[in-house]
Amino acid sequence: MSRKKILLSAFLFFCLQSQAQPDIIRVAPDGQGFQTSAGKPFFWLGDTGWLLFVKCTREDAIRYLDARKKQGFNLIQVMVLHDLPNTVNVYGDSALRRLDIAQPIVTEGSRPDDANQYDYWDHVEFIIREAGKRNMQMALVPMWGSNIKIGKPTAFQIKTYADFISKRLGHLNNIIWLNGGDVSPADAMDLWDLMGKTIKQNDAKHLMTYHPRGRYSSSEWFHAAPWLDFNMFQSGHKSYAQDTSAKDKYHYGEDNWMHVVKDLGITPHKPTLDGEPSYENIPHGLHDSMDRRWTAHDIRRYAYWSVLAGASGFTYGENAVMQFHHLGDKDANFGVNQPWEAALYSAGAKQMQYLFSLMQLFGSSRWRQVQSAIVENGVRYERVAAAASEDMAVMYSFTGKPFTIDLSQLPVKPIQSAYWLDPSTGKKQKANIVLSSGITTVHPQEMKSTAPDRVLVLLNK
Repeated sequence: MSRKKILLSAFLFFCLQSQAQPDIIRVAPDGQGFQTSAGKPFFWLGDTGWLLFVKCTREDAIRYLDARKKQGFNLIQVMVLHDLPNTVNVYGDSALRRLDIAQPIVTEGSRPDDANQYDYWDHVEFIIREAGKRNMQMALVPMWGSNIKIGKPTAFQIKTYADFISKRLGHLNNIIWLNGGDVSPADAMDLWDLMGKTIKQNDAKHLMTYHPRGRYSSSEWFHAAPWLDFNMFQSGHKSYAQDTSAKDKYHYGEDNWMHVVKDLGITPHKPTLDGEPSYENIPHGLHDSMDRRWTAHDIRRYAYWSVLAGASGFTYGENAVMQFHHLGDKDANFGVNQPWEAALYSAGAKQMQYLFSLMQLFGSSRWRQVQSAIVENGVRYERVAAAASEDMAVMYSFTGKPFTIDLSQLPVKPIQSAYWLDPSTGKKQKANIVLSSGITTVHPQEMKSTAPDRVLVLLNK
């Protein structure tokens, strides 16, 4: 082979290796955001694909990842083990022997065309690698929270499994660990802490948090834990009217931004985000299929409210996609009424990219909440969310009603341009604003759209 061909082959190999090893995500130096291993800001735009590993074939997984990548998502949240009574994937491969988390089933080899070689864990790794090829992160829940009650694992079993999974998958760059899984850890604090400690001891290079039960944040129990790098809260699926449980400590209702404010007020500073807001097309409160369903308009509100309050990202979810539902499935939940392949293209999923693009405009600058700039702000749906850096300010109105701004309260100086963004279409239009005025009233509906909400962007250039 000629020297030229050898160099070309080496270059192509280097490119392939680079594609196969995506960035590792880290906490930024300010303690309130994320960045890549190369030091570039990372805005978490996640999708909830909980049952991806068990219900999708290799071809299904690729179809799903391709669609989400095209829509702008850079991270998928998924369960490694869903529920112990059923740890079998679409190929009939069991993850565990006798449903014991201390006994994962691992076979010799990993060829997908040989059923004796390709096991449950090979399939998990295949999907994570495919995500990596698309420069997408995989946020992994090692074991869904309900299994603590179902399987009643011992400390020995927890440690053995945590050792296994961290060593089995920790060599992959594009993973983030989500300890827990939709539960309060109160009844098993020692076990969840052991899971976190063990994984972190074996895999210190990857981030870890705790996915809590609805209407709580990981900060409630683990903010000071050495293994917890950032906080995640689950604002949940209840409406204002449904958030009445006497057992709950917080009653923020749909005001998910309140979790952000609470988390960012705790020291040491750690990033936080809404890892499970209401899913698109799921009933209010989840369990009554005849109740109203959350829409793309609602999901946009959760996204903009939390991010403009200072969250370092946002996780979207869709009812059929998160459970990879096929019509006729016996394990269907929450009144799901369409196949996941069609639900992939629900309106909200296509609209999250506009939030992502908007937040990229901040660049390396960290935005902060500037609610003082909104004069006589409303509450609940009437609230206008506002955030700014020294270069730009962003304001989100869910209702699209006129609101008043005190420009003197913004760190952006001087303000030289302004435009409206339609968060349902991504379209922009110059805003009619007197930028020299101290206090000015703006009219979102000067930009015509079928959706009511609007985003106002003010720039110093």
